Amino acid sequence: MLNFMVDQNACTKCGLCVADCPVRIITMREEGFPTIAPDREVACYKCQHCLAICPAAAVSILGLKPENSLKLAGHLPKPKQMETLIKGRRSVRRYKDENLDPGLIRRLLEVAWHAPTGVNSRQVRLTVVDDRKIMARFREQVMDGLRHLARAGGLPENLGFFADFVRMWDEQRSDVIFRGAPHLLVTSLPQHCPSPAQDGIIALSYFELLAQANGIGTVWSGLAKWAINDLVPDTRQRLGVPEDHLIGYAMVFGKPVSRYARTVQHGPAMIHWVS
Repeated sequence: MLNFMVDQNACTKCGLCVADCPVRIITMREEGFPTIAPDREVACYKCQHCLAICPAAAVSILGLKPENSLKLAGHLPKPKQMETLIKGRRSVRRYKDENLDPGLIRRLLEVAWHAPTGVNSRQVRLTVVDDRKIMARFREQVMDGLRHLARAGGLPENLGFFADFVRMWDEQRSDVIFRGAPHLLVTSLPQHCPSPAQDGIIALSYFELLAQANGIGTVWSGLAKWAINDLVPDTRQRLGVPEDHLIGYAMVFGKPVSRYARTVQHGPAMIHWVS
C-alpha cells in the first residue's frame, strides 16, 4: 500500500499534487481533498512529487512525512556557485594515501542515490571500497590478473595497451588504472531495468559533484571498468557485483594532493539550434 495520507487540517485544496502527479492517479474527493483510489496505486512511480510539491506540508506517502524532508527555499546554491562547481570540477589523478571519514563517504553515497533513474526504478547498486588497505589488495589482484593475461597473450587486440600498465606497475609502482586512489566506487544495476547503464552514470555524476563540493577528488576510470568487467572478471566477483548486473562505470576518489585555484576555459560549446 502507498499509505497516501492528507492532513485535512493543513490541506488548502490547492490541487498542486493532483496536477503534478506524473501518472495522474491523484484525484480530488467530493469534499475537495486529494486521494488515490486503491485500484490506481499500482501505477504509482513512488516519485514523491506529491510530498515535495505540497506548500502546506499536508501530504505524506509511503510512510514518509514532509517534516523529515529538507526545505528548498533559502537552501539552494546560487546559479553562479553551481556554474563554478561544474566548471571547476577537475579529474584528480594524485591522491593522499589516507582514508576518508567513513561517515562522509556514507553521506555522499546516500545523497548520490537520490539521482534520477529510468521510471524511478531506484535499482542503482553502489559498490564501494572504503579502506585504502582493501583497495591496495584489490589493486594487486587486478594487476595479477592483467599480468597473467599479458604473459599468456590473452589481452584483446584493442586492449593490448594494458600490458604497458602492468609493466609500469611492476617497474615503477605507477598505477595508471586506479591512480593510487584509496577508494573505488562502481555502479551497477539489474540488466532488466529500463536504463541500467545510464542510471549508473547519472548516479556517479551526482556523487562526483557533491564529492568535489566537499573537497574530495574524483576521476572517472574507464580503464578500471574494462579491467574489472572485461579483462579480469574474477575481480568483479571479488567486489560482489551480482552476475545479472550491468556495470555503469567506475570512479576512484579520495583526498587530492593538488588544489586548483581557478576554473579552466573550454568552448565555445558545440551547440546545434533546431529551427
